[in-house]
Amino acid sequence: MVGKSVVTLDDLTTSQIVDLLHKAQYIETHRHEVAHTCDGRVLATLFYEPSTRTRLSFETAMLRLGGHVIGFAGAQLSSVTKGESIADTVKTVSNLVDVIAMRHPKEGAALVAARAAKDFGIPVINAGDGGHMHPTQTLADLATITSRYGRITGLTIGLCGDLTFGRTVHSLVETLCRFGNVNFVLISPDELKMPRYVIDRIKRAPSCTYTEVRDLAGVIGDLDVLYMTRVQKERFFNEDDYLRLRDTYILDEAKLQRAKPDMAVLHPLPRVNEISVDVDHDPRAAYFEQVHNGMLMRMALESSVVGDTLPGYEEWKNEEVHA
Repeated sequence: MVGKSVVTLDDLTTSQIVDLLHKAQYIETHRHEVAHTCDGRVLATLFYEPSTRTRLSFETAMLRLGGHVIGFAGAQLSSVTKGESIADTVKTVSNLVDVIAMRHPKEGAALVAARAAKDFGIPVINAGDGGHMHPTQTLADLATITSRYGRITGLTIGLCGDLTFGRTVHSLVETLCRFGNVNFVLISPDELKMPRYVIDRIKRAPSCTYTEVRDLAGVIGDLDVLYMTRVQKERFFNEDDYLRLRDTYILDEAKLQRAKPDMAVLHPLPRVNEISVDVDHDPRAAYFEQVHNGMLMRMALESSVVGDTLPGYEEWKNEEVHA
């Protein structure tokens, strides 16, 4: 993975994804050992749209590995206000840093950045590009599902809310299809259904199945994982459509009474009101765990793409495999 850009998780093999999951588990229990893994490294966070969790997670990950961070948190703070292209910004920054994490509101921007940085040998990690992909959120999701079930296959996973513009659910579905043996339940109003290209991806996975429904309460009892999403105002051109659809699904304790006692509730955050705050104290709520797991997975990914070895990891992994 050294020097490899990660625009989508298709850029990684399934074995590399599993190795990142193992690295995150190791980092969690060996914080002291890994604290200087990336000493002297510099991460650039180029965030062209607002972000709290993702940007801080990338930055904290590098800091906890002993590295440093530079960057900007809004297009108005960069030379894009002077008309500079993404490619030129990335080429400039590639002369200064070891790895770049970039978020951009336009689909395909991360690929443009990765191509621009390639000649400099600098990996680019996609921190979200429009409604397209969000690979590191998917890594956080996989880590959270694994922490709850010990696996990411053989599960019924419900995806609820904005399935049209939700880049997190698109990334998650496509990645889970590569591992196989997942039953997807797609819960949304007709206006926010899963895009056809994602449906086609499920159909191409021989061991995966899907159903499309509009009623959350009717299917919640069948789910091992419920992935809630926010209806994203910033993705709508018509505010009336947003106001009409934003409260379509609200998860509360009353609905949870119909769910399995060990069902995991995930959400990429931020939430608005699609999950009631009374759910936060339910043991099935896993969305704040996702934030923690996202940091661990970004620590694993950042150290991997810059080529820094986690001290003691290989010995630990061999012990775990033979245990």
